[in-house]
Amino acid sequence: MWRLSYSFRNRVKNRLSFLYGEKRVNRLLERLGLLASRYHDLKERIKCCHLWDEHTTLIITYPDMIRLPGEKPLVTLDRFLTDFLQDVVEGVHILPFFPYSSDEGFSVIDYKRVNPDCGEWEDIENIAKKFRLMVDLVLNHVSRCSSWFQDYLSGIAPSINYFIEMDPKTDLSMVIRPRTSPLLTKVNTVFGERYVWTTFSPDQVDLNYSHPDLLMEMLEILLFYISKGARIIRLDAIAYLWKKIGTTCLNLPETHEVVKLFRDIIEYLAPGVILLTETNLPHHENVSYFGEGDEAHMVYQFALPPLLLYTIHKGNAAVLTNWAKTVSICPKNCTFLNFTASHDGIGVRPLESLVDNSEIEELVNIVHTLGGLVSFRQTPTGAKPYELNITYFDALKDPQKPEDLQWQIKRFLCSQIIMLGLKGVPAIYFHSLIGSSNNYEGVQKTGQNRSINRARLDDRYLRESLNNAETKEWKVFNVYKQLLKIRREHPAFHPDSFQRVLDSNESIFAFERTSLNKFERTSLNKKERIYCVHNISSNPQKFALPGEVKNIQDLLGGICGHELKIESNNVFLEPYQCCWIKC
Repeated sequence: MWRLSYSFRNRVKNRLSFLYGEKRVNRLLERLGLLASRYHDLKERIKCCHLWDEHTTLIITYPDMIRLPGEKPLVTLDRFLTDFLQDVVEGVHILPFFPYSSDEGFSVIDYKRVNPDCGEWEDIENIAKKFRLMVDLVLNHVSRCSSWFQDYLSGIAPSINYFIEMDPKTDLSMVIRPRTSPLLTKVNTVFGERYVWTTFSPDQVDLNYSHPDLLMEMLEILLFYISKGARIIRLDAIAYLWKKIGTTCLNLPETHEVVKLFRDIIEYLAPGVILLTETNLPHHENVSYFGEGDEAHMVYQFALPPLLLYTIHKGNAAVLTNWAKTVSICPKNCTFLNFTASHDGIGVRPLESLVDNSEIEELVNIVHTLGGLVSFRQTPTGAKPYELNITYFDALKDPQKPEDLQWQIKRFLCSQIIMLGLKGVPAIYFHSLIGSSNNYEGVQKTGQNRSINRARLDDRYLRESLNNAETKEWKVFNVYKQLLKIRREHPAFHPDSFQRVLDSNESIFAFERTSLNKFERTSLNKKERIYCVHNISSNPQKFALPGEVKNIQDLLGGICGHELKIESNNVFLEPYQCCWIKC
């Protein structure tokens, strides 16, 4: 058996003791040693020598996002990524590619199989050879069609311990969750009628981490994914992991301890692999998953998508500026994953501590006006908006002139340029790359609001569109690709580089990025400073650069439609115009 190092053994011993008590620790350490012996060669197989740099950008996509009749979608996706994005994007987040029963992959039937409708493990591994691969570990719940749950219904060990039974009379009023569906779902087992915990839907049955057998199962699955090429592990819905009656069952200390344990195991067996937590919550709760630099390497910047929408629709950057001044500091070897759109809706909970409820309602009304939908969560005081369901491109139409495509593109690209410049690693949802519009047909077909932003694309039509300069897809994709190329050439955009938010009038959002000292990175020969300035309003604006700025060069060079006008140190910006000024 692989011998665990003394320091690692002591560290995880404390974590396991906290979770399961002293009496179980020695046996659990033995099992962990056996698991480590199976995956002891991961360290040699992981080629990545850094966590991230200015090249690190991710594309978020479904495994079957692009389809070609007669071909497995993962093969089609591989070819498209290689043909169009390999020179500008380092990584790809392939959303759950396992057999599933609902929620577009997030109700997993079998964690270790690739959905045969999409391809096989060889296809995943081929993509992982060209791109840094992010894989979802859907660890809070499993499909009721899974063998685990079917064994539970039949009373078969160890699965009989993998789920949370609850008396429906139990007072669960303190539990916080993002849905309005019943928290408990009635099922029939060999022992009779039971009620099981279902945070997200009756088809997604929560797992019982108070039983160590389940934790060991998930640790093995984690290492299995890494062995198949995963270099970023996304812990889906992690905040809801541990349940304790009489609490909110959200962000419990035991949940944080599980994340720390995962981090310990990754750094011991697979250093270079990144742990990402998905917690769509107010900012202070979200960043708690950094711990003291001992939990997630990366957390989503969940406030950014709704805050950018709010800012551009308001034409006022005051809230965004004040927020950005407070969020740029991370523990060492930690960073943010910046994004504006994903496979889910645009969560509004992160806005709760930033703007009044009336302004959230105003944003909800704007989204309704633009053809979007809204999903709700249940609270003790009733249902409240949880997320906006709309493509990010359509969410940035101007309600005053919604048919003006060129105006919409300007507003949308402004949001994307802000996201690309901010401190952290950018992640771009596939539909944002091409300016997709709302998919109402998908909503009608599935009955799910989130389908509005989950359309699948025909490979031939997409390629034709991206080769036709008259199409909306080309107009967005062509600029986006240029932005990505420029960004990766400048070390000031390294996720760890310095960020300083600048004061200006309320129609301007501006910040400075400065590269790391050359002694901190061997690839740097000199420091670089870039001023990122964005007009978030519908009117021309002037911005005064700091007095020390000399030898001004706009890296964007008018690629979004306007050459930058500069007089002395004053920069003149057209509506929604942005610049990256290098000096």
